[in-house]
Amino acid sequence: MTGLSVHDLRFNYGPKQALDGVSFDIAPGAFCALLGPNGAGKSTLMALLTRLFTTRHGTIRVAGHDLARDPRLALARIGVVFQQTTLDLDLSVYRNLSYFAALHGISGREAHTRIMEALDRLGMAERAHETARDLNGGHRRRAEIARCLIHRPSVLLLDEPTVGLDAAARRTITDHVHDLARDTGLTVLWATHLSDEVRDTDRLIVLHQGRVLADGLAGPLRGPHPLADYFLSLTGAPA
Repeated sequence: MTGLSVHDLRFNYGPKQALDGVSFDIAPGAFCALLGPNGAGKSTLMALLTRLFTTRHGTIRVAGHDLARDPRLALARIGVVFQQTTLDLDLSVYRNLSYFAALHGISGREAHTRIMEALDRLGMAERAHETARDLNGGHRRRAEIARCLIHRPSVLLLDEPTVGLDAAARRTITDHVHDLARDTGLTVLWATHLSDEVRDTDRLIVLHQGRVLADGLAGPLRGPHPLADYFLSLTGAPA
């Protein structure tokens, strides 16, 4: 069973076609980088995967569940980190995660155990009782990723999760998410326009003008050239 399967996905904004026949399958435990310039269709794809948008054209399956036919079951298997932070900045990290756990019907000792396990995995346990507003950007992102783990999803979607972070924070976040995929079997779809966030061993999907231009392991795809140069040759856009 694939962790995430997309087949012939199409979406229009009026006369403008944002996605044109997008298809891919990502196995459990795989880290897949969705690399595309701004305007490539990455955020539209993420909106469809999370059912913020819907379409009659194409199918999406999450951990075997058809998103259109069984949205409740499919969405329950997804964790999402959006571009903009969704933490309540006036609450502590722990309270943010506790509220999220309650939304999923998890409370009491079980909630506490899951919250502390998730924070520990992201190196955030010692910051559990700090107010989210007092965290730097990198730690806020780690808190958001920890929050996604509480309901134990099968698929983790991250839409440009390192926007606005410095190079060191970006590296820390990408390392943590790679470790999650390797250690827990999470299927990861990491949308970015930055080629330096992609490892040669990552699955790479290049999206441009709503179409998949390349799909495979990043190292063999780029060949002897830096990934940024390979990306530029495909899309005409720097990465």
